[in-house]
Amino acid sequence: MKKVYVNELKNHLGEEISFSGFVDVVRDKKWVQFVILRDSTGKVQMTVEKSVEENASMVELVSSLSHDSVIKINAKVVENEAVKLGGLELVPTSIEVVSKAEELPFDYNNLDGVNLDTRLDYRWLDIRNEKNMLIRQVESCMVQAMRNYLYENNFTEIHTPKLIGAASESGSEVFEVKYFDRKAYLAQSPQFYKQMALASGLDKVFEVAPCFRAENSNTNRHATEFTSFDLEFSYIDSYEDVMSLEEDLLIAGLTKVKEKYGDKITEVFGKEVIIPTKPFPRMAIKDLYKELHDRYNFDIPKEDVGDMNAEAEKLTYKLAQEVYNSEFMFIVDYAATKRPFYHMRDENGKLQGYDLIWRGTEITSGAQREHRYEELCKNAQEKGLGEDVKFYLQFFKYGCPPHGGFAIGVDRLTMLLLGIPSVKETQFIFRGPNRLEP
Repeated sequence: MKKVYVNELKNHLGEEISFSGFVDVVRDKKWVQFVILRDSTGKVQMTVEKSVEENASMVELVSSLSHDSVIKINAKVVENEAVKLGGLELVPTSIEVVSKAEELPFDYNNLDGVNLDTRLDYRWLDIRNEKNMLIRQVESCMVQAMRNYLYENNFTEIHTPKLIGAASESGSEVFEVKYFDRKAYLAQSPQFYKQMALASGLDKVFEVAPCFRAENSNTNRHATEFTSFDLEFSYIDSYEDVMSLEEDLLIAGLTKVKEKYGDKITEVFGKEVIIPTKPFPRMAIKDLYKELHDRYNFDIPKEDVGDMNAEAEKLTYKLAQEVYNSEFMFIVDYAATKRPFYHMRDENGKLQGYDLIWRGTEITSGAQREHRYEELCKNAQEKGLGEDVKFYLQFFKYGCPPHGGFAIGVDRLTMLLLGIPSVKETQFIFRGPNRLEP
């Protein structure tokens, strides 16, 4: 028989089904045994009556069950209003232990006092915690909704190489690997290849894939490997088109999450999923500096002039809430010296790009890209880039439409959505300067 999941049981009342799951709780009473079983969709009670002669072997087996063993049962789905777990119970006719669990190194249902590194060492156990399981499901829902939005708007999903021949995408450090008889690098982003796809004639592309940054950053929002949601599209008139698309994309993702998990997120994380409305507020960075100074007595440090830092991002969120009643704020007019060479500049040298701040943290850097070969060559030379970007510049020699795009760090997005302190807890498996296992 096909395995039935907990959230499907109500469709099988009175039927004999096959069910498999983890042993969550065993309550061995005088006349009856209750076993709470769980799978990724919820929990259900299995009831074994001791007085029934045919149950003798099952009673003996249940008495020896260890917490988190995996069992497979054939059972009848019975309605019982006295059962708190959905008013249903499973009455088994056979029980098989398919995987016996040893004693657990910590109680994943009570993580208070459990060191985060210990939890990450045993990540497969840590995720069994209901809260951590919900993180994975919410992130999956968000990504699926954003993916679906792009499919519905005629985007093509692409898959770009993660082994590249030149370390050239940005100022971030890169991981060097041995590639047969020469050097290769792990890709920092799919940026160059997204643009190559547009030069090929694919008008709208996106990718959800790993990126690698060899930065020795031990912060709550950085990782050496992370999942990036990247997109790029052609025939735009300005970076305003890019911002508009990002607004629609985030609204689509958050709407689906609220619909499916909104109540559960409020219950478990104490956070409300707020659906923003268009347009998100926008502010030039010089105007932002002035507002932050006048309102909060904050001045951007000299080394960050033309850009943002963590404190500025937090205060920008505060400003967005107080002035615009918004959780989001676009910041524009960044200094070209602080941005990659492939970001377009207007005739006055003003950068045609933006950052998006959400809940006190930057989640996106987007821009209209420079598609004119001569301008790209000039910008690359200005940044001191030569042979490293030679292959990239070739994409623009034979015609390329005006285009733009952005990238969203999925792990950071989930962290902010649920109010979790660190991406170490939102990534499925965290990778940082001091962690390469499991």
